[in-house]
Amino acid sequence: MSPRLLKLWPSSRADRWALAAVAGLVALAAATGAVLGLAGRPVHASAAPLFGHVLPHAGPGTPAAIAVALAVIRWGPRLAERVPWRTLLAATWAAATAWTFALALVDGWGRGVAGRLTTPYEYLAEVPGVTDVPAMLRGFEGRILDGGPDPWTTHVAGHPPGALLAFVGLDRIGLGGGAWAAVFCIVAGAFATAAILVTVRALGDERAARTAAPFLVLFPGAVWVGASADGLFAGAAAGAIALLTVGLSRPSPWAVATGGVGLAACAYLSYGLVLLALPALAVVAVRRTRWRLLIWAVLGAAAVVAAMTLLGFAWWHGYSLVRLRYYQGLASDRPYAYWVWANLAAFALCAGPAAAPILRRAARAPLVAAWAAAALLADLSGMSKAEVERIWLPFAVWLPAAAALLPRHDRRWWLAAQAVTALLVNHLVLTAW
Repeated sequence: MSPRLLKLWPSSRADRWALAAVAGLVALAAATGAVLGLAGRPVHASAAPLFGHVLPHAGPGTPAAIAVALAVIRWGPRLAERVPWRTLLAATWAAATAWTFALALVDGWGRGVAGRLTTPYEYLAEVPGVTDVPAMLRGFEGRILDGGPDPWTTHVAGHPPGALLAFVGLDRIGLGGGAWAAVFCIVAGAFATAAILVTVRALGDERAARTAAPFLVLFPGAVWVGASADGLFAGAAAGAIALLTVGLSRPSPWAVATGGVGLAACAYLSYGLVLLALPALAVVAVRRTRWRLLIWAVLGAAAVVAAMTLLGFAWWHGYSLVRLRYYQGLASDRPYAYWVWANLAAFALCAGPAAAPILRRAARAPLVAAWAAAALLADLSGMSKAEVERIWLPFAVWLPAAAALLPRHDRRWWLAAQAVTALLVNHLVLTAW
């Protein structure tokens, strides 16, 4: 291995300071959370700023995760530069899937994969009760608030009905149960890597896309992609942005309209994905799009909104009820004054240490800046107090897309830092949601 790979620090002093600032933020969030707990003012996350439990452990996925990380660090950058484009897309998706599965299996098959989505708080708990989809949509809003007749479980109540419908659909085609649901979320979440590469290339920079590929594979947020519905949301969001970008770049009214459909559909998976409007606008600005072409995106999005509203679910009314339900639960006890900045520490762990020098150069990457701005707005809203390392996956996964902004001779160091972050978090914290 080249001596260059053995250096202890990145060469840029400014990047070292950015890394130190992020490490300090994480350490401060952890220390403050612990002190507040000891003082009788708990932040209600025992591994703060992460949601889970501090529990060093290993499992069957440990050697596999280490092997994937070493292989990507050693050969990933070179292969990404040389293989044909379609091969790169398939290989990146496959490698990201392997990385995510390996990390999930650190917790074992039952706890890390098959049983992850079968808790009483998850979507699968409600799937057997959905025997009439139109009736479910018409009555969805009436079951959001806690204390009412037959309220939805936590995750179902906290999201629009599209998320539940995804798992109902999976069950209806014969892929019911926790194992299939987990596999679905992992594969869909890993798909975000390929969709992001397509987006970056469509914006006119295939070289940047190839540079980003290994960083997208070793995305530390894969710890939470496997296996959570938010991994599915990340894949869906990335796919929608990719469709829009390709449609605007060719141009193709059909692809633009499909992108509009995808963006609106994402808002019915998670209320927070309405913030996809920011990166979508960034794409429009970068491509200097003619406004007439955007009409197709608006029509596609409007079709989804109209259909869901006519079927009985009004998004804006559901969101107003969710704000009430959110503060009926643990959120009312989680101090905003702590989480409004500690959330950023959790986000930093999800995005990985390479995000710090990338964001330092964000002015040269409008799309990445838009995703960071979306996370910041979600943070300030007060609707995300803790668990953002999972909830903000659709935002965090885009930060490695700008890995080309990193100095070339430092990239492998940052890639290794990304992998080490994921491995440490997954082996020291038993994640939960």
